[in-house]
Amino acid sequence: MDRLNRSEKIFRVLSYILVGAFGIMALYPVVYAFSASISGKMAYESGQVRLFPKDINFSVYQLLYEDKGFWISYINTLFYTFFGTAWSMFISVTGAYALSKKKLLFRRQFNFFVVFTMWFTAGMIPQYLNYVNIGVDNRWGIVVAFGIQAYNIILLRNTFEAVPLEIEEAATVDGVKEFQLLTKIFIPMSKAGIATVTLFYATSRWNGYFWARILLTDSKELPVQVYMRILVENYQSMFDDMPVNLAYAADSYVYAILVCSIIPVLLIYPHIQKYFAKGVNLGGVKG
Repeated sequence: MDRLNRSEKIFRVLSYILVGAFGIMALYPVVYAFSASISGKMAYESGQVRLFPKDINFSVYQLLYEDKGFWISYINTLFYTFFGTAWSMFISVTGAYALSKKKLLFRRQFNFFVVFTMWFTAGMIPQYLNYVNIGVDNRWGIVVAFGIQAYNIILLRNTFEAVPLEIEEAATVDGVKEFQLLTKIFIPMSKAGIATVTLFYATSRWNGYFWARILLTDSKELPVQVYMRILVENYQSMFDDMPVNLAYAADSYVYAILVCSIIPVLLIYPHIQKYFAKGVNLGGVKG
């Protein structure tokens, strides 16, 4: 800090202030949601809960523990996230690897079609009718039909193109086949890019709401995001109809579901975020 000149010191102090402010803005909703979920009914409804909980009780989590519908939707979300991410990565890695090969016939045209889907879509109504006609209104349909995103394929393609050509040529001379090239050389040398794209797919699947809400009609197949939205639309009347005076507010139940729904993301993200900046920079160099 002593070696910095005046302008650099000011810049560094402002950077710390801005980063700290953004950190507080990002952290506040999480802390507030947890505080609201464990605060007493009177304290919450009278507006006493601003940041920290008041009249603490965990009875709402007891009710959530006994909510069978919540756990079914939670397991559904784990299913969509695990199998959806695995399927998306399989399609994206193999597709990006093929597109990274300069010897691929019609390579430029294939790349154009991938990028084209980022610019134009058929529109929401045609997409919906298409999904219904091909049977994307069930659990496996959601997993398979939303398998890839063009941006992630481009990110992985650029990551694979950064692997030195000399290494590939040396492996080919040693008799390594194409599948072994992918699994033994390209994937291990592209861990940052693959971890980043995996994170993108996993968070997208975990937070998936819109198409699941529109397409899925079986309540036993709904993800937790849709279950929570339906609960928000109906919970006030449900609580008003209850004969007993509960120790927590109706909003506390929704906040409890919200807290439970973000726990997996909070547990997994710190282990992957170390690859995030490197993966995005490496894959985005050639845009």
